[in-house]
Amino acid sequence: MAVDLYWLPLGAGGYCVRLNGIAFEAVAATLHRRRRLDLYHSALVVTTREGRWAIEQAPAWHDGAERGVVAEGSVGLRAAGRLRLFRYEVRCWRDGTIPDVAEAVESPLRVTDHETHALRLLELVPRAPTATWGRDELGTGEMWNSNSLISWLLARTGLDVESIRLPRGGRAPGWQAGIVVARRDC
Repeated sequence: MAVDLYWLPLGAGGYCVRLNGIAFEAVAATLHRRRRLDLYHSALVVTTREGRWAIEQAPAWHDGAERGVVAEGSVGLRAAGRLRLFRYEVRCWRDGTIPDVAEAVESPLRVTDHETHALRLLELVPRAPTATWGRDELGTGEMWNSNSLISWLLARTGLDVESIRLPRGGRAPGWQAGIVVARRDC
């Protein structure tokens, strides 16, 4: 039994996302008067006696049945989510893969090896918030995104999410948003 966290460089395997991430971080660093950092997207792999699940949030550009899609949300503006191009999906994919996992940094990070935590996390995935990606609809002071989903799942599972370290020289926008919302949900 295990829950493993993966830190994937934002835009790994995709030129457009990487370029947008660089631009986003340049603006954020300038506004906050700090140096630029590498940006990371997080994902989980949960292993139980019944199997192995890949859990992440990603664009919903195709029919999701074969990828274990359990929820969808809007990207940018809630109304834009009517179009598939502006939707994301939450995946809990049995025997699934995480694209670009080979590019993960300081990963996998074993978060727990307790069966109770692994099973609880799997139960929570379909119940995770589906706030609009890139917005702060939940009033956390930070946008909701894939990192928010992962930190929410870990925190709601009862794991010590505060002790999880980001890769050196990096940050995971949205991570704190998930923790804040998880604490409210308790």
